[in-house]
Amino acid sequence: MKLAVVGGGSTYTPELIDGFARLRDELPLTEITLVDPDRSRLELVAGVSRRMLARAGHGAKVVATPSVQEGVAGAQAVLFQLRVGGQAARDVDETLPLQCGCVGQETTGAGGLAKALRTVPVVLELAEQVRRHAPEAWIVDFTNPVGIVTRALLDAGHRAIGLCNVAIGFQRRFAGHVGVDPSRVSLGHVGLNHLTWERSVAVDGVDVLPKLLAEHGQAIADDIGLPVELVTRLGVVPSYYLRYFYAHDLVVEEQRAKPSRAAEVAAMEAELLKLYADPAVDTKPALLEKRGGAFYSEAAVALIASLLGDRGDTQVVNVRNAGTLPFLPDEAVIEVPAVVGAEGAAPLPVPAVEPLYAGLIANVSAYESLALEAAVHGGADRVRNALLAHPLIGQEAVAGELTRLLLEANRAHLPWVVSA
Repeated sequence: MKLAVVGGGSTYTPELIDGFARLRDELPLTEITLVDPDRSRLELVAGVSRRMLARAGHGAKVVATPSVQEGVAGAQAVLFQLRVGGQAARDVDETLPLQCGCVGQETTGAGGLAKALRTVPVVLELAEQVRRHAPEAWIVDFTNPVGIVTRALLDAGHRAIGLCNVAIGFQRRFAGHVGVDPSRVSLGHVGLNHLTWERSVAVDGVDVLPKLLAEHGQAIADDIGLPVELVTRLGVVPSYYLRYFYAHDLVVEEQRAKPSRAAEVAAMEAELLKLYADPAVDTKPALLEKRGGAFYSEAAVALIASLLGDRGDTQVVNVRNAGTLPFLPDEAVIEVPAVVGAEGAAPLPVPAVEPLYAGLIANVSAYESLALEAAVHGGADRVRNALLAHPLIGQEAVAGELTRLLLEANRAHLPWVVSA
């Protein structure tokens, strides 16, 4: 079984390799091909990946190539984990919006739109290569903004499912709080990628969320960066991305007072690459845990194993709405529990969503549709409309200034900007 990782030179990749090694029975890989245009990073990451698999006694071959055609040919699954523009572009995404009093984040708000503009065209080109050279392969997208990118892939007719590690992270933390194996925990997870709430936490089918909040409310609130009073009053657990909405002005103040996350990650990546270059390093470095993407490998292994093995189990993924949330168009992409098998993922029924959450979901989903139009077709007016629709922006003057700044900053990645 061959798996291709597009963006395989990422410092994330050893996290994936660690998961493949530990969960080999679930996903019996014989070849892992890492695809990346950056040959220097690719060789370092491929080297440590080979040593990790050898240490674990895993027989899979690791192939490194800058060629997408060579990398995806014959693959049963292709994982997308790329960052167009690297950490330098991310730094702009996180700092430029602050000039206009808006939150600076790489997937949310203006920064998320900039990332979508750069990323969607590249992903669609890569997906066409997959269609030509591995037409039966599933594309698993971990590239942010996952909801918009997954919608782009599905609209173009690709066999694609979006993946995020937020849900599996909550599952693991909640299991730890109640002292059970994570496999016994299922979530009432609903919303869009990076805009979700846990409305129930079932252990063996029994909802323990009220007990969790009563006994561990402060720890849960600390994890998501929101006041425990808010979490207790809502009776649900928002994802930590909701902090950008529920505490926007406070977040902007904090962001203005410290270096960007991109700057922190860039420094970590430099250290990680030094470690990967050391021929004695044959395990996942502890530093990688600070890089982000916790439990990413476990979520990826579970999803790919279910797609290729037709397991029919339930996982939280990004899929077409298809009537699941009646207040959204069928073609919208949502993040909910779904039954995953050889035919893809079918979302499970979701209890009626309260107006407090449904209103924000509908607003951001409308923004995502406009953002996708801008990413696929270009045009300053489309960008401005998407920004105007976003609930974290929503003012014409701010949207106009952000449009000017974002397009100028991303000119190298957006050939249409010249005529915008």
